[in-house]
Amino acid sequence: MQPLAERMRPTTLDDYVGQTHLVGPGAVLRRAVQSGRLPSFILWGPPGVGKTTLAKIISSQLNVPFYMLSAINSGVKDVRDTIDKAKRGQFFDRASPILFIDEIHRFSKSQQDSLLGAVEAGTVTLIGATTENPSFEVIPALLSRCQVYVLEPLGADDLRGMVDGALARDAVMKGKAVRVEDYDSLLRYSGGDGRRLYNLLELVTNDAGPGEEVVITTELIKARIHSNPTRYDKTGDQHFDIASAMIKSIRGSDPNGAVYWLARMIEGGEDVKFITRRLIISASEDIGLANPNALLLATTTAQAAQMVGFPEARIILSQATIYLATSPKSNSSYAAIGAAQAAVRTTGTLPVPLHLRNAPTKLMKQLDYGKNYNYSHDNAGNFSAQEYLPDELSGTAFFVPKPNNPTERTILERLKQWWGKKYY
Repeated sequence: MQPLAERMRPTTLDDYVGQTHLVGPGAVLRRAVQSGRLPSFILWGPPGVGKTTLAKIISSQLNVPFYMLSAINSGVKDVRDTIDKAKRGQFFDRASPILFIDEIHRFSKSQQDSLLGAVEAGTVTLIGATTENPSFEVIPALLSRCQVYVLEPLGADDLRGMVDGALARDAVMKGKAVRVEDYDSLLRYSGGDGRRLYNLLELVTNDAGPGEEVVITTELIKARIHSNPTRYDKTGDQHFDIASAMIKSIRGSDPNGAVYWLARMIEGGEDVKFITRRLIISASEDIGLANPNALLLATTTAQAAQMVGFPEARIILSQATIYLATSPKSNSSYAAIGAAQAAVRTTGTLPVPLHLRNAPTKLMKQLDYGKNYNYSHDNAGNFSAQEYLPDELSGTAFFVPKPNNPTERTILERLKQWWGKKYY
């Protein structure tokens, strides 16, 4: 017997669940199907949101041949053979055959290169499916020939509708007296994956005979399922997206958001080294001189968390994350090095002023290397008001202290005392 997910696979755009921004009334893909002019495109979205189903529906509604390859077990020869079949299946009075490639991000460069000619000539309409960012995983030449459509995770209403629809319409499910008492747990364990949702629904009702009542509760779900409901791909976009969310929460001084995204990474099995590297970067980029101790704490956290290991390392990571989120913020160091690098790229290799050059030999001294350099410690307050930049950049202020925190206000006053109005 076919799995429930296959039995419930929709066959028309009207039955398709979710993605109304693409297939709803007047949306871009629905218009393309209705016009019969379908561009090559890549569907980018998480697992179980209907990428394969959408490709099959489009092929069916256009009434064109549909060829499907999986990047896991298809090579360049398979691609070329399929393109040859597509050429033979072309007709002048209808759209090009569709070549659907699942997990196109797994195709090597040579495999992707083998698609270019057919896509360019319109021999096939390529539909690629990927869970990874096409910008990183698809070669530019192929990406430039395709539209990219982003599929969103299925929402709770979509998933609940799928459960109700399966219980009402599937012949096998209708033969059982199934009552869902706890939708929340069922949806949570699905992780927003429609295919997994159908599999879970089938799993928790499998033991029931015809007419036998099944009440889906949290206890029943936990008894049948021994898996982590958290969807987290340590090698994919989730890896970077959730880390980004944690850092932005720290930058936004929200300890609740920061520790939540930290928990998502921990529960997903993220490497402690990756987490601590992010914390160290944030301590310098977002907090910096507003609280110099933040960098020290983040560095110590990296050492301590790796020494202790999970599960106890979660406490150390939580302490550091909350400390960073609640610290005053300044990006003046980050902005300073960015501005200085931009100046270097613009002005090139400007010569070092003679008085700042090293003069270890007699010849260098005869060439005035180091001449007129004023040793700061020989002056009152250990300060010498001399130029330390190339002449072309004289007076440039790359570092601009933030006056909204006490530490940098003190630095600003000190610089004004030393340099007067030269920089400020």
